[in-house]
Amino acid sequence: MVWFRVGGSDDPPGLSGAAHLFEHLMFKGTKTVPNGELSRTVARNGGQDNAFTTSDFTAYFERIAKDRLDVVMGLDADRMVNLDLSEENVLTERDVVLEERRLRIESNPEALAQEQMEAALHYSHPYGRPVIGWLAEISTMTREQAIDFYEHHYAPNNATLIVAGDVTPDEVHTLAEQYYGKLPRHVVAPRINEPNPPRLAEGRMDFHIPGTNLAQLMRFYRTPSYGRGEKGSAEALDVMTTILGGGPTSRLYKTLVVDKKLAVEAGAFYDGDKRGPGEVGVFAVPADGVSMDALEAAMDEIVDSMKTGAPDAAELERSKTRLVANETYQNDNQFLLGQNYGTGLSIGLTLADIADWPNRIRAVGADDVRKAAEAYLLKNESVTGRMFPEPRGQ
Repeated sequence: MVWFRVGGSDDPPGLSGAAHLFEHLMFKGTKTVPNGELSRTVARNGGQDNAFTTSDFTAYFERIAKDRLDVVMGLDADRMVNLDLSEENVLTERDVVLEERRLRIESNPEALAQEQMEAALHYSHPYGRPVIGWLAEISTMTREQAIDFYEHHYAPNNATLIVAGDVTPDEVHTLAEQYYGKLPRHVVAPRINEPNPPRLAEGRMDFHIPGTNLAQLMRFYRTPSYGRGEKGSAEALDVMTTILGGGPTSRLYKTLVVDKKLAVEAGAFYDGDKRGPGEVGVFAVPADGVSMDALEAAMDEIVDSMKTGAPDAAELERSKTRLVANETYQNDNQFLLGQNYGTGLSIGLTLADIADWPNRIRAVGADDVRKAAEAYLLKNESVTGRMFPEPRGQ
């Protein structure tokens, strides 16, 4: 895996989607490797390859037999400095991304609603821009802009190499020196840690988007993250969110779905693996005949219960055990192990931080959970979205 410290939050003003477009362009070939040949070479050697982009990083990965590791390292090193950014390649892939946006976002009411909510939650902070980019801005990317982006973000001094598998450090170091050590350094565009614009009131959005089949209630809270926040705040938020909405034993699901029959689905998530602000989300799908107002009132009551009383010993222990177990099982998977370390290093954590995470989760106390809810589940730091389906017969 090769992780570049560039993501959607690094897109130039007016060019949202640039980092994601580059994820596509990195497969377009070089002077010596024709367009599409990289993936064909990986496949001929029995491997698979792909890539992904987030707000904070772009990662490229190959799964390959140990004795072919040098093959994929050579391919990745080549495209790091010799990418073919011809007019045809840039414009063709720009059209591919536009079509991807139409399929994944424009034709998906829930994706459109969430995109609008994120923009409202973060205001002018870069996290308010969709990683895939706004349609009007993607359409303007030129070859000259693509070359400038490449030269200021894609370089060995802006990348992290991660190899997970049956290898030794000495083996990997030798190959890394051979393929990446000879590549020239670039002057990398500085990453800006933009402050959060203040929120003085909660945001509310009612959506009546054509094609909506299912009513849904969603709320996003802006919170600290592992990359930005006071010591221990992210760990407490992880535990708190698991108690609140992590599965069928959580408060949201048990109360709204099982006990009161107000919803057919309910839960919560914490997105804390960020350089900038993190996010807690809560959601519920109303049962037939249940009004959105009644569902929201019930959801608010559950959220408020997290602030007024510490969790009991059983649910606290259950939550922490679940989080640590998930991390342990992930480390049995080579891809997830590499992803865990790549993500942490890309948002500013150290190797020690990543390895010690289970111990920090175990150390979270009941009152830490209550204080996190009280401090961060604030209405003025949130945006609530309500999706209403089209009336039947239309």
